[in-house]
Amino acid sequence: MNPVNQSRIPRWMRAIFIANLVAQSGIIVTGAVVRLTGSGLGCPTWPQCVEGSYTPTVRQEEGIHKYIEFGNRLLTFVLVIIAIAVLVAIVVNARSRRRAGIPQRRALIILAIIPFVGTAAQAVLGGITVLTGLHPTIVSAHFLVSIALVTAAVALVARSGDLGDQPIVYLAPKPARFLTWLLVSVAAVVVVLGVITTGSGPHSGDAESEARFSFDPQTVAWMHADSVFLFIGLLIGLIVALRLFKSTKSMRRRTVLLISLTLAQGTLGYLQYFTGLPVTLVAIHVLGAVLTWIAVLFIPFSMRTRGEPEVA
Repeated sequence: MNPVNQSRIPRWMRAIFIANLVAQSGIIVTGAVVRLTGSGLGCPTWPQCVEGSYTPTVRQEEGIHKYIEFGNRLLTFVLVIIAIAVLVAIVVNARSRRRAGIPQRRALIILAIIPFVGTAAQAVLGGITVLTGLHPTIVSAHFLVSIALVTAAVALVARSGDLGDQPIVYLAPKPARFLTWLLVSVAAVVVVLGVITTGSGPHSGDAESEARFSFDPQTVAWMHADSVFLFIGLLIGLIVALRLFKSTKSMRRRTVLLISLTLAQGTLGYLQYFTGLPVTLVAIHVLGAVLTWIAVLFIPFSMRTRGEPEVA
């Protein structure tokens, strides 16, 4: 067998890694739905849904909210199953490599551990969120840990596409790579300010709770918008940079996707702001934020390879 083909990660493993990325992203959106529908305390206790029962009961006063919150809790078990599948896949691959005398993918082994550890930590943090009555700081931390897990999931998918852990071969000049990482940094600021904006607005997370940040919603909303403008400026700079050197198809394709998502997000952001933050638009905006973050993270990986350089 060709040594290069032996070194590649099997397609079935990549499929599991992609499923992990989809699941880690999906629970952010369902968590947002819980908050936006005021269902954050639909299950008022943890780990039980209500005192004496792990599932919603008819005697609960939370109505539809208990089912929405319980549904989100059930998705945690899906994440755990996928996280275990990721671990099993990497162990199977490690044994296969050992028998074939192929170098281990140590970076993948480390990245494969993160979903399991992170999901367990999120379950605990979710419990703390309920027990603290949806304190906005804990709710925000819950979201940001999910974003960190999505980041690790992107790295796992991207690194599993490499031939191995050979030295990096850069496909773009240093200024372009620096601009790309600056874009990622500003995108992180956009996400954090977006979390603060939501935490300062009308969607506190529960129909009865008024747990919000004490910041002025309009001020933080405009700060969030300003960070988006900076992000767009850097994105325009990246577009110009791609025309100044021989960029690859992957760079151009991923940049076009990011531009499309950014324009959609900007339009949706202003639309929800001027229409009073309707729940449906805010939920779609959260989904767009997750997709935009993923798109941003994949761009730096398109500017380098490990092994055979990509054909332009």
